[in-house]
Amino acid sequence: MFRVGSWYKVEGNHMNFSFHREKLLSGLGGAVSIFLVFWITQQFEQGLEARLLLIASMGATAVLLFAAPGSTFSQPWNVVGGHVVSAFIGVLVHQQVGDPVLGGALAVGFAITAMYYLKCLHPPGGATSLIPLIGGSVIDSYGLAFVLFPVGAGAILMVLIAIAFNYPLSWRRYPAGLAENTAAKGDGYPDISHADFVAALSEIDTFVDISERDLLKIYQIASRRPHPDIDVV
Repeated sequence: MFRVGSWYKVEGNHMNFSFHREKLLSGLGGAVSIFLVFWITQQFEQGLEARLLLIASMGATAVLLFAAPGSTFSQPWNVVGGHVVSAFIGVLVHQQVGDPVLGGALAVGFAITAMYYLKCLHPPGGATSLIPLIGGSVIDSYGLAFVLFPVGAGAILMVLIAIAFNYPLSWRRYPAGLAENTAAKGDGYPDISHADFVAALSEIDTFVDISERDLLKIYQIASRRPHPDIDVV
C-alpha cells in the first residue's frame, strides 16, 4: 500500500515557512528585474532574437535572486560566473559538434562540471549552455561575443537590480553577507568554528545549498528554547 510517508519521500521536502510578505516581495522583485533587464538591453538595436532566447534562463535566475537571495546558488559570482562559463561552453560545443542532441548533452554536462570546479554553480546556467545549440544562425552571428552580450551583461544587470531591490529590506539584503544577522550571541550553546562546518560538509559529500552563516543562525535559534507550533501559509 502506498502510504503518506512514501508520497512524502517522492514529492520532496517542503520546508517553506516564509510569510506572505516574503512571497509577495519575491514575485515583485522577479517581475521588476526581468522588465528592467529586457528594457535596458532593448536599447541596443541589434540582438533581439538572442535576448528572447536568453530571457528564459534569466527568468530562472530571478527566482533564485528574489525568492532565495541568501542561497549559495544566488550569490553574485554564482550568477555571473555560472551564466558566462555556461554560455562560453555552449558556444564552443555548438561550433564543434554538429548534432544538436549530442551537443546539448555535452554542453550541459561540461557546464555543470565547470561551474562545480569554478565554485559558481548556478542552475539556470544549464539552460544558458543550451541556448547556442537551439539558437542556430542567431548565435552564429554573435560567435563568442554572445558570452559578453547579452549573457554577461544580462547577468550583471540581474545582480545589480537584486542588490538595489533587496538592500532596503535588512532581513533579506543581497549579497548574503549584507543581510542583517538576527541570531543571538552568547546564549550558552557551544561555538562552531569554520573548520567544524568544513569537516561536517566534507562528510556529507554533496552540495548543500545553504551558507555557513545561515546554518549557524538556524542552529542558534533552534538551540535557544522550545518553540510553539507555527502555522505559516
